[in-house]
Amino acid sequence: MYMITKKLTQIEKEIDTTKKKLRLLGEMRPGTLTLQYKDPKKKEGGYYQLSYTHKMKSRTEYIRPLFVREIEKQVKIYKKFKKLIERWVDLSIEYSRLKMEKEKREI
Repeated sequence: MYMITKKLTQIEKEIDTTKKKLRLLGEMRPGTLTLQYKDPKKKEGGYYQLSYTHKMKSRTEYIRPLFVREIEKQVKIYKKFKKLIERWVDLSIEYSRLKMEKEKREI
């Protein structure tokens, strides 16, 4: 019983740490930023394209070179966001299972 309680406390701390990291992320955008060419064989006429799916709609936006660094940063932050959310869900599932196990043993 002590081990379960200890593990629950550890998970709570990890969830809190994850929430703090999420709060600090900043601006984000989903998607993939790629350099495309009007003539791929000669690599001429290059332009940047951001492709993503949001609310079940696929979208493509053209990005001016001036904004490429900012969009790259936002896409990177979004990927970090997704990993943190996945971690939070994993921890929550484990927490729920342990909590049920603990309550079952107390009966």
